[in-house]
Amino acid sequence: QSGWQNMNSAKKNGNIILDFSHIYPENIEKEIKGLSRIDLGDISGTDMYCSEEAETEIRRRLEPYGPCGIHFLDSGNYHYVTKFFTEKVTEPFSLVLYDHHSDMQTPMLPRMTSCGSWAADVMRTNPYLTQMILTGPEQKSVDEIPQDLREKLVCISREEVEDEKIDGKLRLIRMDLPIYISIDKDVLDRGEARTNWNQGDMPLSILERLLLEVFEHQRVIGVDICGECSMEEPLPELMEDQRINRETNESLYRFLTRLFHTFYGERH
Repeated sequence: QSGWQNMNSAKKNGNIILDFSHIYPENIEKEIKGLSRIDLGDISGTDMYCSEEAETEIRRRLEPYGPCGIHFLDSGNYHYVTKFFTEKVTEPFSLVLYDHHSDMQTPMLPRMTSCGSWAADVMRTNPYLTQMILTGPEQKSVDEIPQDLREKLVCISREEVEDEKIDGKLRLIRMDLPIYISIDKDVLDRGEARTNWNQGDMPLSILERLLLEVFEHQRVIGVDICGECSMEEPLPELMEDQRINRETNESLYRFLTRLFHTFYGERH
């Protein structure tokens, strides 16, 4: 049963680019079928930390959209937008997060949504979130996750992925729940993604294999992808990083579109 059909039919289910920093290629949505763009670059108070006013405005602009689809969120500085998409899910679900960081740190500015603490916010406040599966951070980051979050959490560290010691963890995953997937490309090695944060070393082929496993065993509601580079880089570096990211974004978009179509008959 498709996650697309299960959600509120009054909402648009779309593949969208959320454009905060204008890092995405101009007119890419005209070149790639099924993509549309929402320009959020005029909203102040969004970079890394999201002010209450900005949060209200982002939610307002996303209001027509449901949680289903493929959503590009800009750089990791805006990963907190996953929180807004998961708020749209109205049934018990799991969040699968591929990230080199836990995004469960204590924020320096309390009561503000941030790119480093949003996942903890979701775990503490979303009434429908039943389990979070976090894949990719270093073991030392996993060890720093606050104790109160661990009951709903399954962590597969970077080291466990590298050593292929994940079978034991897979038994802890609730297979009866639908899934929302969030990907930060900083989980990938620098040959396949260039982000504005320190990175892991997962090959894209491994990430795609893990995504296929999820689609094979559970109903996928929607997917978001962040991890673009910074527009502040020197021009030669920026051009190279954008080229690498565009190739990976297009590869992931094709792969995910094919998975949705294969498993749910959806075309984008």
